Amino acid sequence: MGKINKTDPVKLICGVIFKEGPLLKKIEIALIKLYGKIDFKSAVLDFNYTDYYEKEFGLGLKRKFISFKKLIPPDQLSAIKITTNKIEDRLSSKNLRRINIDPGYLDLAKLVLATTKDYNHRIYLSKGIFAEITLTYQGKSFRPWNWTYRDYQSQEYIAIFNQIREIYNLQIRK
Repeated sequence: MGKINKTDPVKLICGVIFKEGPLLKKIEIALIKLYGKIDFKSAVLDFNYTDYYEKEFGLGLKRKFISFKKLIPPDQLSAIKITTNKIEDRLSSKNLRRINIDPGYLDLAKLVLATTKDYNHRIYLSKGIFAEITLTYQGKSFRPWNWTYRDYQSQEYIAIFNQIREIYNLQIRK
């Protein structure tokens, strides 16, 4: 029988898809109130990998990734996804979202994203939330799986997650 061990804390990340810059600032403030100081912000990136969000948001979408200084227990991911969904709903207009927040976490071995959508490679967490290992760390970089979203397969995103992993690595060594 295996011994149950305490799980190491992980690095909370959020990918934010948006169109309006001022709305992004509101999201950052709300997330800081909930999860503490931000220790990494990516540049604002063009989000042109899919048209999935265009009906709700319109054209010209952007994406930004942030990570938080405070590490979290991984079992908090489903509660965080529920909270970010509530923020999206609160900022909706005419029953259409104006922002999408994708929370997840990163550790030394993987990037895990939370979702409300089930599929054969996703594992149920709780309260309608699933998790997927989106990237795995091998050979000094993150690598995608065959199910990984196209944008998360890009070298641009992988470079961001490698940077965040370095911040996390320094944190857990202290």
